Amino acid sequence: MLSPSKQFDAIGAPWQIDTAEPLGSDVEAAIAHRIELFDRTYSRFRDDSLVSEISRTPGTYTFPADAPPLFELYRRLYDVTSGSMSPLVGRALEELGYDRTYSLQPATKRSRVPEWHEAISWNGSELTTLTPAVLDVGAAGKGYLVDLVAEVLAEHGVSAATVDASGDILHRGNDTLRVALEHPLDTSKAIGVVSVSNQAVCASAPNRRAWAGLHHILDARSGLPTERIIATWAIAPTALEADGLATALFFAEPAALAVEFNFEWVRMHSTGRVEYSPDLTGEIFL
Repeated sequence: MLSPSKQFDAIGAPWQIDTAEPLGSDVEAAIAHRIELFDRTYSRFRDDSLVSEISRTPGTYTFPADAPPLFELYRRLYDVTSGSMSPLVGRALEELGYDRTYSLQPATKRSRVPEWHEAISWNGSELTTLTPAVLDVGAAGKGYLVDLVAEVLAEHGVSAATVDASGDILHRGNDTLRVALEHPLDTSKAIGVVSVSNQAVCASAPNRRAWAGLHHILDARSGLPTERIIATWAIAPTALEADGLATALFFAEPAALAVEFNFEWVRMHSTGRVEYSPDLTGEIFL
């Protein structure tokens, strides 16, 4: 049985890692180092990150070896959502007030989110920006970091673990983990429970990052927050896929995503209607 062994804050969110035995100081140091490397590359909230450097000066930039899965997933989801899910929404988020200082003050002037081919080119290891671009990989990045932290655990001989980054959860081991699906309109309630075994379950909802009638889940085609869907959950083999798909469910129909991905899903509409995949391993209460 796993028990809480490590709790900490990272990339602006609380984390918890459950393992059978407490983590050693060497493992904790390795996890902290891995998170720092990821944050120093992809965070648009720190001046010294690669993403911040890219936003200031167009050019060609070499990314770390962990970058291909992240950019390749974004490209697939960009295509299947007809451009609604894009890593190029960073400037639009800043202009809405979700900026480096968390001003939460929308600007009077808004920029159009550029299309992929207008702004960036990815060759598998290098990103070329054709115009100043503010990247934001938050729609899948936290989930990917969960996977990377799990890799660190495995490298140190910890094969059974649950890594939970504020709702982005990866479970590895021989047992099954039951996860409650938090009601987006009443966080004291759950709309259902799902079971995961050597899988990830990730949630997405605007209720925890909302201000002035706005929130952080933007449709890149309009540059505005979504309205029709208010919560999503996705279960997939990796947290990278589950996190990305949870966001994509705000923009694309599940059937369209299922052509490209093997996953289970739940989503709640603004009307309160809940729909879910017919093969869902769990129970929906509503």
